[in-house]
Amino acid sequence: MLNQAFCPCIIIPCFNHGAMMASVLSRLAPFGLPCIVVDDGSESKTQDQLKRLAQQYPWVSLQRLPENRGKGAAVMAAMKYAQQQGYSHALQVDADGQHQLADVPALLKEAEAFPESLISGKPVYDSSVPKSRLYGRYVTHFWVWIETLSFSLKDSMCGFRVYPLRASLAVMQQNAIGERMDFDTEIMVRLYWQGTHSRFIDTRVIYPVDGLSHFDAIKDNLRISWMHTRLFLGMLPRIPKLLRMKKNASPDPHWSKTSERRGLWGIRLMLRIYHMLGRRAFQLLLYPVIGYFWLTGRRQRRASQNYLTRLAQVAEARHIALPYSLNSFRHFMRFGDAMLSKLATWQGDTLLGRDAVLVDSVRCEVQIASGKGTLIIGSHLGDIESCRALGELNNNVKVNALVFTQHAERFNQVMKEVNPQANVNLIQVTNMGPEVAIMLKEKLDRGEWVAIVGDRTSASGYHRSGSQRLIYSEFLGAPAAFPQGPFILAAALRVPVFLMFGIVQQHKLHVYFESFADPLLLPRATRQQSLQNIVDSYAQRLEHYSLLAPHDWFNFYDFWQHPEDVPTDREPE
Repeated sequence: MLNQAFCPCIIIPCFNHGAMMASVLSRLAPFGLPCIVVDDGSESKTQDQLKRLAQQYPWVSLQRLPENRGKGAAVMAAMKYAQQQGYSHALQVDADGQHQLADVPALLKEAEAFPESLISGKPVYDSSVPKSRLYGRYVTHFWVWIETLSFSLKDSMCGFRVYPLRASLAVMQQNAIGERMDFDTEIMVRLYWQGTHSRFIDTRVIYPVDGLSHFDAIKDNLRISWMHTRLFLGMLPRIPKLLRMKKNASPDPHWSKTSERRGLWGIRLMLRIYHMLGRRAFQLLLYPVIGYFWLTGRRQRRASQNYLTRLAQVAEARHIALPYSLNSFRHFMRFGDAMLSKLATWQGDTLLGRDAVLVDSVRCEVQIASGKGTLIIGSHLGDIESCRALGELNNNVKVNALVFTQHAERFNQVMKEVNPQANVNLIQVTNMGPEVAIMLKEKLDRGEWVAIVGDRTSASGYHRSGSQRLIYSEFLGAPAAFPQGPFILAAALRVPVFLMFGIVQQHKLHVYFESFADPLLLPRATRQQSLQNIVDSYAQRLEHYSLLAPHDWFNFYDFWQHPEDVPTDREPE
């Protein structure tokens, strides 16, 4: 019996992969590890080949199941045998030759450094991967994130992984784990539930032209669907524990700091699901996702409730009838629906008249016909994608939307992939410096339009130094901080300025387009008072439209908090 603290072996489930096994074993031979091959009821030809290979390689131990039970059953049988032989960890390798076995040392090194964790490959695919399998993985990723209330499981379907045997067998003894293609995902999720975290190593995965796959598109997809149903129902009573685990774990980086690659496939995944399932089916998926963020986002939920309470008090004091009862969860859901509308807009599925109404379109058409560069000051009431309505009136209008995010280039790339005719160009900025004004002036001189929001300070966060130059204005019954930058910029550009708000009324998007100034002036002698008057006017219009569609304002942080009350390390919203 072996008794080293870290003593790994290799396990390979095999069902009729005899033709591939010689190549797989020859590539594993240089690592000098004992190997357990479980023949999962293969045909006689594969049985004979495996017997010859076991005789050829003395480090290979061959076990056999009398009938085919599935990949998961074979892996579990191999793990039980491995523990009986005294091994502490089992490196699972598939028999079909897909895995980059040169990465075996990297996985084992990580397992030795983190012996209590599950170490898994994170696939990097080439063009050989079937698209149906690729997109199917993304759907599973989505459900796993819900089932764990965490984004930490980056891939749950890769069969190239190192199991800590003691923890894995404990999970298998306590639960009936799926025995076929549902095994890899289910055991990873259940290990997470019991406190075994997973770590990931990038590894190349190929699909050989002559490869043999036992994935049954109908039966295995049904098994996987049933598995996710079980895991989702099992997650519900574990929510308090999972939330505590999330709280105690190291915080994930802010969304604006995530890698470009991760963001791209996430957006493409949403678009693919939207394209395959349609809007109504996708909308149903929003409930568990938004429910998760509503439950876990205590600060955002509190900010939503605070905003809705203020708005209700203002409406009551002014005897204004609100269009619907206010509810924080519905506020979050409306934000999710706006994200869905964004996808529809990118797909080119949102049309004026059918899905959206441009209020006072004559005014907009007159401004377009003038050929003048135009500045639009919008807000987080609705979404800047409502600017697309302008392009439907005249495809020659190019709208440049300024955003305080590092992902503008990414969004532009995806929009162009999905809809080459998209007429909204996102421009990422970090501050309102002179170089930004010069760039925008050039665009406006060419007759292009520029859109910017006026209700959000920059993504760099608040600073006690006051470098963001805030100005306070009455909004929903209390002073709130607004950025000076958009309004000073508007005055410097000396072009016609319009306000735009896109809100949902009677289940249809209404885009309001109204004149604000032509041009916006800040006389030197009365500059500060003029600026105050302009911001006050903007705040009044924002308040007006917020009362028309309360759930459409998407500022989920304390908008009325003073800068001196905000910690200096405050993350951007």
